[in-house]
Amino acid sequence: MSARIRIRPTDPQAYQTLLAAGTDPLLARLCAARNVKSADELGDQLKQLLPYHSLKNIRPAAARLAQALHRQERIVIAADYDADGATACAVGLLGLAALGARVDFVVPNRFEHGYGLSPQLAEMAAESGAQLLLTVDNGIASVAGVARAQELGLSVIVTDHHLPGDTLPDCLIVNPNQAGCAFPSKSLAGVGVMFYVLLALRAHLREEGYFATHPEPNLADLLDLVALGTVADVVGLDHNNRILVAQGIKRMRAGKMRPGIRALFETAKRDWRKAQPFDLGFAVGPRLNAAGRLDDMSLGIACLISEDENQARQLAAELDSLNRERRQIETGMLEEALAGLEHIDAQHYSVVAYREDWHQGVVGIVASRLRERFHRPSIVFAPADNGELRGSGRSIPALHLRDALDLVSKRVPDVIIKFGGHAMAAGLSIHAEALPRFQAAFEAVVAECLDAEDLIGCFVTDGPLSTAELSLEHARRLADQVWGQGFTPPSFTDEFTVLWQKPVGSGHTKAALHRDGHTVEAMFFRCSDTLPQRIRTVYRPVANEWRNQLELQLYVDYWENAAL
Repeated sequence: MSARIRIRPTDPQAYQTLLAAGTDPLLARLCAARNVKSADELGDQLKQLLPYHSLKNIRPAAARLAQALHRQERIVIAADYDADGATACAVGLLGLAALGARVDFVVPNRFEHGYGLSPQLAEMAAESGAQLLLTVDNGIASVAGVARAQELGLSVIVTDHHLPGDTLPDCLIVNPNQAGCAFPSKSLAGVGVMFYVLLALRAHLREEGYFATHPEPNLADLLDLVALGTVADVVGLDHNNRILVAQGIKRMRAGKMRPGIRALFETAKRDWRKAQPFDLGFAVGPRLNAAGRLDDMSLGIACLISEDENQARQLAAELDSLNRERRQIETGMLEEALAGLEHIDAQHYSVVAYREDWHQGVVGIVASRLRERFHRPSIVFAPADNGELRGSGRSIPALHLRDALDLVSKRVPDVIIKFGGHAMAAGLSIHAEALPRFQAAFEAVVAECLDAEDLIGCFVTDGPLSTAELSLEHARRLADQVWGQGFTPPSFTDEFTVLWQKPVGSGHTKAALHRDGHTVEAMFFRCSDTLPQRIRTVYRPVANEWRNQLELQLYVDYWENAAL
């Protein structure tokens, strides 16, 4: 695979400002290339969090929740079946209960109910005795579900972060992305929105003097859940989200976390004392997500809210088993998809895949793998039980996927039943017989929006590292920062001479790379090719632990022959 390597530009004024504030020169260069303008934006103290006041409708939402608390109304949280929805539900359950509310939850089953607050889910909430229905990480598109809940006599508050459509539910909505919301951070995850609602509710109760006769909870105790949901949902890590994640990770490293999160770390064989965003995104989060993909997210929520260590370990083990099953299904689906996509060439701008025996719960992961393989917007469909196909898509930076689907729906209005999502990920349902028409319309829209150059993979790097910077000390410093979506983990590009190489593990290569009198070991994952004598690489320096010793190692994301 050939790719372009581009160096991320650094804002020279921001770089000098950060240097003048005493920031490490390498970190200053990296942050100045990520739109950080001052050293204050590198702080991670809770006092630096944006205040809740500018979130549209948050004060009336807090007042209505306080009223429900005083009246001891039954609050039911309508959750979502991914990690963000599960953590948002857990934050809502634990936070509201700590404030004295009567609270329970319902969560849709992916296969029976579909996404979001459907009329059927509203009926389930009403049957459970709900008086106030509170959505988390969903609801902005649930016009029919909210209307049905209100027909049944329920009050409804929607808390969500997804992009709104043309029509909104007729209820109180707290969503930083709704029209007229002045909250500066539009990147809050669903769990972040719920956390802010609790902050506003606690402030409202303080003003009422409620805590003169009731204990006041420390809502910061919920930040391990907020960090997990924020990272797992791959939202942009702006300064506000970096604070939430950093504070949650600090609590994890100190052992101050939910028993369920600790159990998930242990099941994934990750050391919570050294917790990193990578652990949340690629070890803990996928195990939690497995419940919603293959079974019922009630299992994941039960793990997160469990107060008993043994019970939490048992639930985490069940989630781990589901995750292993998910990986097996994913591998089979990906192999079948690739076998059917051998025709994809430079003339194709998109990838659409479907088989009638594929699993709904894994289509998003397979779409992500196809996007990585072909560097094209990719959508994978599986059959639903009602004659529909449910699909999940992943995009490349040059195409806003939700907007592309919106354009398809306008051009062929009888094909897409419903859709929603973000720039990089979206979900949709179509009529089964309309798949060929959807595929043609989607390809046409994508071809209009993209140039051929957009389909060439591109690694955006932070340029070369000096010999002094290529050190264990700098690798450890970089690992201490919170990196993620929108605040991309650093990668670098340099040329090296290959001194030796050997196969390791299952299809990997370890090599010794030499440059400017300095030799360092490097890992080439999923690489069985023989490396040439001189290579150009894109790599990440890592403080690798081996037999209780730390050593510098490079993880190579891409290489090419530098002698050509």
